[in-house]
Amino acid sequence: FPLHCVHRMFASQTEGELKVTQILKEKFPRATAIKVTDISGGCGAMYEIKIESEEFKEKRTVQQHQMVNQALKEEIKSMHGLRIFTSVPKH
Repeated sequence: FPLHCVHRMFASQTEGELKVTQILKEKFPRATAIKVTDISGGCGAMYEIKIESEEFKEKRTVQQHQMVNQALKEEIKSMHGLRIFTSVPKH
């Protein structure tokens, strides 16, 4: 896919962001926060994912990230990179 991307001039989510968000909502039904940002300027080549969910409780960070990678394994095939930030909701 093209490496020269047109930078977004508007704040609405890209198709890729919406798709990744939807998948994460399905895979992590207990998530209290999901934020997906295309950090490649709208190309879909690189994403930053922030997800807060009870599902991460009692798990090490590396295990939490593996869960996200597993949930997105098909989508990751077409990406250059992924930045993942996971957390457990504070009660």
